[in-house]
Amino acid sequence: MKLLLDTQLLVWLGSHPELLSASTAALIDDPNNEVIFSTASVWEVAIKYSRGRADFQVEPGAFRHELFDAGFRELQVFGEHAVAVASLQPIHKDPFDRILIAQAMVEGITLLTSDAKIAQYSGPILLV
Repeated sequence: MKLLLDTQLLVWLGSHPELLSASTAALIDDPNNEVIFSTASVWEVAIKYSRGRADFQVEPGAFRHELFDAGFRELQVFGEHAVAVASLQPIHKDPFDRILIAQAMVEGITLLTSDAKIAQYSGPILLV
């Protein structure tokens, strides 16, 4: 299964893996699953890091390299993803989360998230 991890899960994975549930860690570690991160997540980390947010104290370049080192694949943001954002219900206002939802829907990839608001969208989304 292809799994797109939301930004919060990616940050936890790198800096606080103990915050991941056992079932989430098992999904990520399962060699039958392809774990994917979005360029939008790297962008979000870069913005929040540059603003000095306490919960985003990972240097963006190192963050991205760690994801590649873990064997994850990067999904770039394409125009088709941006267009799909327009069709989303206004359940969640965060633009980074909205692009991740759109990417999951367009690409048919399961989005793993710990955000209950994101999980309210129909489509390939799994609340963990």
